[in-house]
Amino acid sequence: MGIVSVSMPEDLLKEIDELVEIHDYSGRSEVFREAGRKLIREFQDQSLEDREIIAIVTALFPYDSRAVETKMTELRHTHADAVRSNSHSCICDDRGCVETFIIEGDLTDVSKFVRDVEATNEDVQVKYSLFPVDSIQQPTL
Repeated sequence: MGIVSVSMPEDLLKEIDELVEIHDYSGRSEVFREAGRKLIREFQDQSLEDREIIAIVTALFPYDSRAVETKMTELRHTHADAVRSNSHSCICDDRGCVETFIIEGDLTDVSKFVRDVEATNEDVQVKYSLFPVDSIQQPTL
């Protein structure tokens, strides 16, 4: 088995150690192997290949993070061909901000956008949902 060295912030490492303890993993390596397998499965989902996708991408980050807000604006412009909608909201009594994007494109376009949002800053939490456009039922009149 190969060996990989990974750098990460101490608080993230602490959370991983808590996962190991709480969920009875054999160690950090098992957590990283599981996370890697999940990520690979997610991006190799054959059912989404060659289909147009609508993605709802939500990023939560600390309030008054100017660098993150600037990066979100840059991403909106960089991916302008895929961004169908974007909103910014301050929440929790100014403790955090939520940036929501609606993206339309193929799996490659959507995956690139999600990776770019995730790479913005370690304080950014990202969630997303994918919907194949051809699975959206049209109303009958």
